[in-house]
Amino acid sequence: MAEINNSLVLDAATDNLQQVMSFIEDCLKDRDISPKTEMHINMSVEEIFVNIAHYAYTEKTGKATINVSVTDDPAAITIIFKDSGIPYDPLAKKDPDVTLSAKERKIGGLGIYLVKKMMDEVVYKYENGQNVLIIKKHL
Repeated sequence: MAEINNSLVLDAATDNLQQVMSFIEDCLKDRDISPKTEMHINMSVEEIFVNIAHYAYTEKTGKATINVSVTDDPAAITIIFKDSGIPYDPLAKKDPDVTLSAKERKIGGLGIYLVKKMMDEVVYKYENGQNVLIIKKHL
């Protein structure tokens, strides 16, 4: 199977979430991946893109770039999210205490915590005036 590298640039708006999900689905078509792995990828992509849409840009909508690389050896997908919004490292936040009930737990942080648990690698960096969040999942 051929390795793929695709890129999508669009407005960081929740209205574009379905386009992002379709893009990821297209990148994974013809790949034999488990439903659990597919669910982990989809949930992570949704969480990250919605966070960019809601929080990266204060006044108006900016752009988000999503780069996808799918490799055969090793079989993996790497997804790179870039935005030029407010610098923010979601990995710097302390993980929520999941032993507490939902009522006792502080709001926020659960989504990125789940991304860290579902993906094999999650890396954040700020470079060239952009937030760059890289997630990787072995297929």
